[in-house]
Amino acid sequence: MASMAVERKLSSASHCCVPLCNGDSRQDFTLSFHRFPKDATLRKKWIVKIRRDEGPDFQITDSTFVCSRHFDSTDIVKSLTGLRKLRPGCVPSIFPWTKKETPRKPPKRKLSLDCDDVSKTRKASTATSATCSSYTEPPSKEHDYCAEKPSPEEDMEAMRHEIEDLQERVKHLEEKVEKFGAKRFCKDPILIFFYTGFQNYELFCTVFSVVEPTASNMIRWSQIQRNRKIVCNPFRSESLSLVDQFFMFLCRIRQGFFEEDLAQRFSVSQSTVSRIIITWSNYLYCILGCIPIWPSRDIVRNFLPACFKCTFPNTRVILDCTEVRVQTPSAKVLNSQTYSNYKSHTTFKGLIGITPNGAVCFVSKLFTGNISDKDVTQRSGIVDLLENGDEVMTDKGFLIQDLLDPIDAKLVIPPFLGSKGKFSKEEVTQTQQIARLRIHVERAIRRCKEYHIFDQVIPLSIAGTVNQIWSVCCLLTNFQGKLF
Repeated sequence: MASMAVERKLSSASHCCVPLCNGDSRQDFTLSFHRFPKDATLRKKWIVKIRRDEGPDFQITDSTFVCSRHFDSTDIVKSLTGLRKLRPGCVPSIFPWTKKETPRKPPKRKLSLDCDDVSKTRKASTATSATCSSYTEPPSKEHDYCAEKPSPEEDMEAMRHEIEDLQERVKHLEEKVEKFGAKRFCKDPILIFFYTGFQNYELFCTVFSVVEPTASNMIRWSQIQRNRKIVCNPFRSESLSLVDQFFMFLCRIRQGFFEEDLAQRFSVSQSTVSRIIITWSNYLYCILGCIPIWPSRDIVRNFLPACFKCTFPNTRVILDCTEVRVQTPSAKVLNSQTYSNYKSHTTFKGLIGITPNGAVCFVSKLFTGNISDKDVTQRSGIVDLLENGDEVMTDKGFLIQDLLDPIDAKLVIPPFLGSKGKFSKEEVTQTQQIARLRIHVERAIRRCKEYHIFDQVIPLSIAGTVNQIWSVCCLLTNFQGKLF
């Protein structure tokens, strides 16, 4: 029977149910495993100590054990047969999350003097006191009991001077630590271009000086939300100055900073950032939209590059469409209207036109992504700006010759592959010439897409201002200098 009991014990494996414990009877024979007590109160204490709750993931059965690692050595008693049992009423107390208290070192005891040393010390102190009694040193004026106490008025005056000194120091430190704004980067053109898209700080200030007179009286988005009466007051207080608001708007569209990020940079609330972005996007859309960017035919020909003069001298504009991704709407009808097969995503599509020398001369509003290039051209209104004899250079997707026939304009487009199955020598040359010139509109669109607010999917929450933001970004590229 004893041998059978030993075999049964060795064949069965026991595991510890305590978290972070790997106690296993097959790996460590020195451990003993103990079942949960049958007493309900004592069992509850065990469950609380091991930090586990009974439920679907943990149930206490006859095969649920706690190993001896979690009990104090005084809690385990060995019987005469070598079997280890627990003392009645003991609870596990040793776990990986329990902190071991290190015993505190006892304080050092002071060395006691011998009786002879004590008597010598007393005699020396008595002799010293007798000597000092014959001469008394006058009190020093440095002690409090000799100095005259200042009056309350003098205390207040001293405190006032100290406060003024501290205020001057704080003001000096605030001047040394410059706030986040355009002035902070005025000597670094690389960072100015990074945050604003302008080549240098002087150009930034020049553009701001043009918009500043009317910007001081522009209608704020907060006024529209609260339906307040608009009163032009150039001296009203703002949480940010106009130049910092302009700089914040440029940071938002140029680098695509989130509103939470801008709120931390400029030390304002997120709602303030949102209102400033909406206000300036509508304001700059109106201001920049008033600038006549469509040049006359004579101006285009006067600044026509040499590469156009020898190939397509009558080119008036180069057109191309581009798309920006937008958040997928929940409405199925709107989802089908904005879905673009070309991008495999819901998008907005817009038309951009540039002059032969690379300046953006036309920006359409954004349409839903499933619209064709021909429909965008027809609905954008650019055909009404063309004149007789003008040439419009496009890609193969713009089959708009029928729109140009009423005004006697010509479409310059790469030739299509005919029934012969291959291009002739003249067609190959023409395709290369058009591709070499039409690539500049792709470069202009890339400049517009370098405003990284369009890198992310445009949320539908700003769909009301996305047209304004897109137009402003396209028009601001004209301040970056020549394209080629």
